[in-house]
Amino acid sequence: MAEKKLYLDTENKKIAGVCAGLAEYLDIDVNVVRIIFLVALICASFGFWAYLVVWAIAPKKPAGGNVQYGD
Repeated sequence: MAEKKLYLDTENKKIAGVCAGLAEYLDIDVNVVRIIFLVALICASFGFWAYLVVWAIAPKKPAGGNVQYGD
């Protein structure tokens, strides 16, 4: 099975590409991820800290957007 990796999606980003990258990794709609982060931010500021952590540790997606996973 192919190993998935989390990348910042610089092509579909609004701020840093965190939500777009997570949406691609989880294979869900990017708007759902953005709403979850917004709700988390409003409720307990958890969304803010989670966003910063992912932004700091996730690498940018390679140019061209074609990421090949292991065999």
